[in-house]
Amino acid sequence: MSKQIGIPLRRSTLVTLGLGALFVLCWSSGFIGAKLGATGAPVTTVLMWRSLPLAVLLAPLLTRPGPGLGRQVAIGVLSQAAYLLTVYWAIGLGVNTGTTALIDGIQPLVVAALAGPLLGTAVTGRQWLGLGTGLAGVLLVIVADAGAAGPGTPWWAYLVPFAGMGCLVTATFLDRGARHRPSPARALAIHCASSGVVFTALALAAGEAVPPAAPGFWIAMAWLIVFATFGGYGLYWLLLNRTGVTTVNTLMFLIPAVTALWGTAMFGEPFTVFTATGLALALLATALVTARPVGTSPHNQPVEQYT
Repeated sequence: MSKQIGIPLRRSTLVTLGLGALFVLCWSSGFIGAKLGATGAPVTTVLMWRSLPLAVLLAPLLTRPGPGLGRQVAIGVLSQAAYLLTVYWAIGLGVNTGTTALIDGIQPLVVAALAGPLLGTAVTGRQWLGLGTGLAGVLLVIVADAGAAGPGTPWWAYLVPFAGMGCLVTATFLDRGARHRPSPARALAIHCASSGVVFTALALAAGEAVPPAAPGFWIAMAWLIVFATFGGYGLYWLLLNRTGVTTVNTLMFLIPAVTALWGTAMFGEPFTVFTATGLALALLATALVTARPVGTSPHNQPVEQYT
């Protein structure tokens, strides 16, 4: 009997590991695709034509009403519209893809730190130390990136990804506090439709709704739709429901390193000793925040109590 129980558990673990690795690659591809798209068109144009095809494609999933629609719309506006707008804006201003990913990557630390005050769960001193360590790593990379940035990159551009990270944190807590959660596919449809309305309105207001005719633009759109949205964003909510917020947050810390190496190889972005040190501090912060206290089970972790 024990052997029969053990086999599906091992298979489930392998599936989760595979989905986790695919999630890291797909989410990282979103930062790369943002730079590809931002080089050929305004940010609002890119985001409009990234979201509209998805909204139309997923529209059949919205034919039946369901509970919690208003909350899901708010989650979509925060986690897609606001978050993506800040990412694209920052990269368009000249912030490196790896730096943007690292700033967004401290989202798990902020979630862990806020879990206690907002959800009544215990947050340990080690986790607060992890938050400080992660912030130190981010600041180190920002200083290095700012020193190597061109004269056209303003200092406040590095604050823009922090705003996007805050939006994603808020969306995560809204999702965790929901009484009724739709399926990942329906949630994705609601979020894409919500962000599509926002981005289309912004593009029309700015007079930037007409897409460029260059083939490179549509290649970038295909990249963003298939890999970043269906792969990265879809797997984010799927893994959140499958494994819990702690596991997903741990995977989020791998994204800055993958993105930084990818950006260096594809765009020649600088990867200095400071960059490597900052990424190492972020990984150390992950260990501090997610390590299980001695004598506790995986189901007793402070942050996991609200998954």
